[in-house]
Amino acid sequence: MVPSFLHVHVPFRQVEMYLPSLLERRLQPELGLQAIDLDLHEPGYFTNLGARFQAASLAVTVHAPFMDLNAGAVEPLVQQATLKRFLQTLDAADRLAARLVVFHPGYDSWRYGKQRRAWLQQALHFWPQLCVRAERLGIRLALENIYDEDSVLLREQVDGLDHPSFGHCFDIGHWALFGKPTLAAWLQSLDSKLFHLHLHDNFGRQDDHLPVGAGQIDFTPLWSHLTETGLRPSITLEAHSQTHLDHSLAAVLPFLDALN
Repeated sequence: MVPSFLHVHVPFRQVEMYLPSLLERRLQPELGLQAIDLDLHEPGYFTNLGARFQAASLAVTVHAPFMDLNAGAVEPLVQQATLKRFLQTLDAADRLAARLVVFHPGYDSWRYGKQRRAWLQQALHFWPQLCVRAERLGIRLALENIYDEDSVLLREQVDGLDHPSFGHCFDIGHWALFGKPTLAAWLQSLDSKLFHLHLHDNFGRQDDHLPVGAGQIDFTPLWSHLTETGLRPSITLEAHSQTHLDHSLAAVLPFLDALN
């Protein structure tokens, strides 16, 4: 049986194609929204789709758009566009009856360099307005590590705001590509603010999104951390094909069953 906290990646543009399989296999989606999805669909469509998942007792998480968006942008017009898209995402998530939305913060050390502090101050000013709305809707916000070499900047945002609806999404594939601390050390640094996990695999060279166990990532410290801490974040398998999803499910279900 698939655990209640497990989700699978589904691009929103493909949700109708995969919906029969999701319902049949009792798989809960993490719906990846893009800007075009927010522009093309009327609010009622999101409500109707959410009702279909609710009728099947399947929970939904949402991945916000991220291309060209930046929570800590120094350019005011980029901040305005980011806020608009993120507020649209929260509205869509509410209509979908989602209770968690994953966001890319938008920071890249190669682009910002010595502007790191300026970026952080902008981000700390940006997120509270999203947190207020999210709390009113009963939705949690989770910041995902992307190019981060360590968890410091992510924690400065989450700990700096110290809001109950604001936490971390740890992406193990991105950690394997860019992270310098050990997996155990990174996870420990997130403490109880670990809301969500993205699981996929790679060989440390590119973001392959391979099935769990098909690359070189050792997931053992992750399972140990969850066992020892008792934390039960929701989890999304970020597989990009049906075959990869099946392989990931086969690899993780024995560990997840032990956590139930």
